[in-house]
Amino acid sequence: MHTPAPRAPGHSPETRLRAVKMYVEGLNFRRIARLLGVAPQSVVNWVNAHHARLPPAPDLSREQAGVIEMDELYTFIGGKKTAPTC
Repeated sequence: MHTPAPRAPGHSPETRLRAVKMYVEGLNFRRIARLLGVAPQSVVNWVNAHHARLPPAPDLSREQAGVIEMDELYTFIGGKKTAPTC
């Protein structure tokens, strides 16, 4: 007996792209895997494969960049006054 309509092996390109987008938004590999119902190592492989296909980042100096945006966490930590401990 065989399966009447066998499924193609692997996950769809849409699922893979969704995992990459979730990773870019800040979710970790295990959480993405749980939400999509796949193995965490699959998510790692998809993200790594996507990264390998990206063009190299341009090498810009500060002068070439034009605008540099500082992260608010840096300014908070850098300027935070801590209370003395007892």
